[in-house]
Amino acid sequence: METQELTHYKSLIEKLPLLNKEIGKVIVGQQEAINQILISLLAGGHCLLEGVPGLAKTLMVRTMSEALDMSFKRIQFTPDLMPGDIVGTEILEEDHDTGKKFFKFNKGPIFANIVLADEINRTPPKTQAALLEAMQEYKVTYGGNDYPLPRPFLIIATQNPIEQAGTYPLPEAQLDRFLLYIKLSYPSEQEELDVLRSTTGTKVPNLQTILTDQEIMDLQQLVRQVHISDDLLTTINRLVRASRPEGTDSAYVKQWCNWGAGPRAGQALVLCAKARAVLRGRFSVIPEDIQTLAYPILRHRIAMNFKAEAEGITTDDVVRELLK
Repeated sequence: METQELTHYKSLIEKLPLLNKEIGKVIVGQQEAINQILISLLAGGHCLLEGVPGLAKTLMVRTMSEALDMSFKRIQFTPDLMPGDIVGTEILEEDHDTGKKFFKFNKGPIFANIVLADEINRTPPKTQAALLEAMQEYKVTYGGNDYPLPRPFLIIATQNPIEQAGTYPLPEAQLDRFLLYIKLSYPSEQEELDVLRSTTGTKVPNLQTILTDQEIMDLQQLVRQVHISDDLLTTINRLVRASRPEGTDSAYVKQWCNWGAGPRAGQALVLCAKARAVLRGRFSVIPEDIQTLAYPILRHRIAMNFKAEAEGITTDDVVRELLK
């Protein structure tokens, strides 16, 4: 890496703590969830956010978009939502000079830097699938034409762990497209007290823009250049392969799992470990990065058997066992 390039990257890394501080003006606590969303953005992936109502999921994402100077759109997923409501549709227009009529593509809310897909499991699979191409290919195809999505591009889908009646659970193929599966917990007593104090008055925080969209893309390039040792790559490979019942030495996995994580999980763990290193101001991955991120990366890529569900054994329990 050349000196000028290194200086540029160091100046960007120095802005990351300021970004956390700016988001903290609005969001109290939830630091781990915020870090994981930022890791997903820096690694160039998408994330699934699960939490009960009222944990400020929408506010968190909107605040992040403001501090990053990125366009933000929210899509409320409902049973009657159609694919065209997400990607857009063609409308008939008339040229006032010639009188000729023509079809013009009217872009949907997916055309933003950060898209919040709120309660994604409340819409039918046909509409859920409309997100697949956008998440993987960074483009929308309509009427035989390709429309590139703005970069950087991050989809954050949310789902509510309660009230499962009338929902459409995401199929495994779509779950695997999400880089991280982040679980939000209730705030601590002190954090909840701070929320009551800061959100029920007249003061409105004034947010500053910390990073531009180009600077985010530069950081995404830096993540790819972060060093990871062959030993840690081997550790990641062994961890992912050990989650598969047919090829593991773990009696725990064989007892409770139907199937394990695919190769995409290993790629996700490497990239996210590199992104976490950058977020911590390092140019090299350490074992702690892998241990911390194994949970949000593997929890939606391991399928438990019926016996495990009956006994209340979760994928997090499997990951914990594998990390031992």
